[in-house]
Amino acid sequence: MDRKITKIEIVTRPSKLEDLKNALNEIGVLGMTVSQVFGCGTQGGHKEIYRGREYEITLVPKIKLETVVCEIPVEKVIETAEKVLRTGKFGDGKIFVYELSDAVRIRTGHRGAEAIMDIPGEKF
Repeated sequence: MDRKITKIEIVTRPSKLEDLKNALNEIGVLGMTVSQVFGCGTQGGHKEIYRGREYEITLVPKIKLETVVCEIPVEKVIETAEKVLRTGKFGDGKIFVYELSDAVRIRTGHRGAEAIMDIPGEKF
């Protein structure tokens, strides 16, 4: 049976990472990739003074959390992320959702949903 595989990217403030990671773990999302990124948008930037000169910083530090799900409902992941991240201020972030056509677990050759699911009884 083919299961839908979905990738979810969440871009938000670095200060929210631990809260987001813990909330996603609670709903069963254990695998994730986190990157430090820079971005610009409606939040804008800010000005800093370095060695007496004023500089406008237009790229703001963010984190990007990526996860792939097939068993956990996508809406549950989105709702959980929104609940943790929403402050109502500019810079709360964005969530992007992509449908994936395939996934491959390189070690075993499993494809599709089997590639991203935990294998019962197998530990690192």
